[in-house]
Amino acid sequence: MDGTSKISEKIVPASTSVAAAQQLESWLNEDRAGPYFIAEIGINHNGDIDIAKRMIDLAIDVGCDAVKFQKRTLDVVYTKKFLDSPRESPFGTTQRHQKEGLEFGEREYDLIDAYCRDVGIDWFASAWDIDSQRFLGKYELKYNKIASALLTHIPMLKEVAAERKLTFISTGMCGYSDIDRAVQIFSDADCPFVLMHCVSTYPATEETLNLKMIEELRHRYGCPVGYSGHEVSVSPSVIAAMLGAVAIERHFTLDRAMYGSDQPASLETDALRRLVTILHKIPIVIGDGIKEFGGDERVVAEKLRYWNQMNLSGSGS
Repeated sequence: MDGTSKISEKIVPASTSVAAAQQLESWLNEDRAGPYFIAEIGINHNGDIDIAKRMIDLAIDVGCDAVKFQKRTLDVVYTKKFLDSPRESPFGTTQRHQKEGLEFGEREYDLIDAYCRDVGIDWFASAWDIDSQRFLGKYELKYNKIASALLTHIPMLKEVAAERKLTFISTGMCGYSDIDRAVQIFSDADCPFVLMHCVSTYPATEETLNLKMIEELRHRYGCPVGYSGHEVSVSPSVIAAMLGAVAIERHFTLDRAMYGSDQPASLETDALRRLVTILHKIPIVIGDGIKEFGGDERVVAEKLRYWNQMNLSGSGS
């Protein structure tokens, strides 16, 4: 695929689900109140379902559109040697203890699914292996997610693309050839997708974010583009939305001081609320670009243009 290739004709194929097609069309037509906001819980719940529920409640309270988790089959994703190696954590003394402590199983995901349906928020998860992807299938989720690290996992890409669900594809830690191949796989499968510009450092520094890539990805692939951020500040996500990002994904936490490797790259409550509030304001303040003069502005003009009131413009004296 060269730099001018376009795949827009296949972004919303007739064979995909009606819901996914309608959702994507609304983003392409900018027919929504700001970007679709994905609040990434990930593993910041620390293996505690009550913390996960509190985070879901927070996401709803601040106005997020969806919450996202991560799912792994540990013995597929990690080697036995790694899992048996030492690591001190609140869960034990090995890497396995730590990973198992952070991993939700069927019981927890059943509770998450029921809870999210009850409170009315979308949820989905990024699977890190094919077994986990198939496990998530039982919940009939609206969306899939390809994490940046998985972008070169060809069997995984094909597995997800075959489901033909709207998929968010993060593009961190890879080059154009990797993105080209992923886009081709999803296009060949008639699976709708949104590319997510991403810089995969945790936390990412602002000078590395390169948000012009949002427009570059949109131009190169002719598809909707979003932003998945790992910085600790709010402003880059706002700038991404101003550059046309149709979706914003951000990690969040109840407290960055909590245990966990993702906590330092996550937004706390006040920052998350501030960000979502600003994003919801963008379409309001952007307007439609049509110059108008009337209403309150005309009233002000009549007060300030004293020469009109005094009829000075037509006076000969």
